Amino acid sequence: MEKTLSLADFYRTKFGILPSEIIGKIGQFNVFSLGDYIRPDHTIPYSRKDYYKISLISGNNTVHYADKTMVVESNMLLFANPQVPYNWEPLTLDKTGSFCVFTEDFFKGYGDFKAYPLFQPHGIPILDLNDEEFKQVRTIYDKMFAEIASEYIYKYDVLRNLVTELIHTALKMRPAIMEPVEPRESCASDRITSLFFELLERQFPIESTVQSIRLHSPSDYAHQLNIHVNHLNKVLNETVGKTTKQLISERVALEARALLKHTNWTIDEISFCLGFDDSSHFIKFFKKNGQATPKEFRKNENRM
Repeated sequence: MEKTLSLADFYRTKFGILPSEIIGKIGQFNVFSLGDYIRPDHTIPYSRKDYYKISLISGNNTVHYADKTMVVESNMLLFANPQVPYNWEPLTLDKTGSFCVFTEDFFKGYGDFKAYPLFQPHGIPILDLNDEEFKQVRTIYDKMFAEIASEYIYKYDVLRNLVTELIHTALKMRPAIMEPVEPRESCASDRITSLFFELLERQFPIESTVQSIRLHSPSDYAHQLNIHVNHLNKVLNETVGKTTKQLISERVALEARALLKHTNWTIDEISFCLGFDDSSHFIKFFKKNGQATPKEFRKNENRM
């Protein structure tokens, strides 16, 4: 399977060395010009990273994100998180843009940036930008470059604010990607929903054929949350409009498609990793959730 790229690996790949600051606050954030690190025919390897990355890229691109492949016909802003593997292929020769990388620790104590829809693994955090929107976002990156080069003692606080500004600029540009229900921290139902999704996502990604998810059924999740399974189901129906079983099945199916598309693991191995007793149950589940058997899905993907 694809190798998980750490932030240390990223620095070694880009610079050939590992800055000593990587273990401290300085190494938790950086910003780069895309033109310095990409050739016209370059394809970013499909992989998972252990850091977050926000990329502004000009021109046409093909993006492979989790189990999906899409063509962005103008410019794009891509939000990548450690839970979902991705790569992109430039479809035009001249590429301009910028990208920033940061760790989860960079925001420690400054709120939960992962709660934003752009960093949710079930979403499609790829924005197709027109030229005017591209310029607007590039202005934020220009501020990042100026700030990181400054000697201001609190510049990393400013940079953290600029990352937040980048996130909110994207959300304002595409309000449709926002969650339909505004979170209310005081609401018990919202808290249960948040904890459920945290438990669900904590089981992914699957990185090895010896790894298998622990929680399989709605009752497993209810037990972990110390609530009755009927109450959990009622809460999720009210907050997101889906049953517990539906949400679990959708996330397992998403991981199944990614593993079938991007690994050479056998059906039996994938079945085990996703918590099925035997491959026949997995095949039945996959066909129900995708209108094709795992073998048919993999065959069709290989033709693309």
